[in-house]
Amino acid sequence: MGTTRKTITLTDQQDNWIKAQIAAGQFTNDSEYIRDLIRRDQASQADLEAIRAALIKGEESGEPRAFDSSQFKQEMAAKHADKIR
Repeated sequence: MGTTRKTITLTDQQDNWIKAQIAAGQFTNDSEYIRDLIRRDQASQADLEAIRAALIKGEESGEPRAFDSSQFKQEMAAKHADKIR
């Protein structure tokens, strides 16, 4: 995997935050911290896309049906009765 050098500008407060994370042993250098932020952002975006896709799938699945919570609870209690002891 190749690497690319970037120059970024931070506020003093942001720089001090990164230095504190490094001093606490969370990261070994600034680059490691920034790469971790990017990985977290990528994972967060992937999660959002999965949620959006699930919502679209739900919307496209048809009209909603009535849900009887009492009946559901009875069915689940009967189904899992042997596990509740």
